[in-house]
Amino acid sequence: MKPTVTQNDRINDLIDVFVYGSLKPGEFNYNRFCLGRTIEELPACALGELYSLSLGYPAMTTGTRWVSGVILSFTDPSLLADLDRLEDYQSDRPPEQNQYQRRRILTYTPDQKPLRETWAYFMYPQVVSSFQGVLIPSGDWKPSYN
Repeated sequence: MKPTVTQNDRINDLIDVFVYGSLKPGEFNYNRFCLGRTIEELPACALGELYSLSLGYPAMTTGTRWVSGVILSFTDPSLLADLDRLEDYQSDRPPEQNQYQRRRILTYTPDQKPLRETWAYFMYPQVVSSFQGVLIPSGDWKPSYN
């Protein structure tokens, strides 16, 4: 007899990533990496500072402003590995050699009520500066910023 899979089991197996730029639904990297692979896509926000980079995509740093984004939920760990490669993040190398850092953060509903902890990709401020980062005061990146 097969064991019963409960809703809690499904939730515990989900990998959640907060995205705020080219990985948001409808953007170019979402279509390349995530289309058809997510279980849920939930509007959310997080605390940080959002910058438009000269490279054509944004970066988030630590901070106290609201950053708009989406929580992508999926069960396939290979998708997280694909995102790590895209973001030039390797957990086994020194942090200063990564373009982005992946870490756990608390996310919030769009009306700023606590939601859940997710993964997110952050960039060190000195790396943002090296890519001529310009603060996006609204915290909501659009491709037209580049």
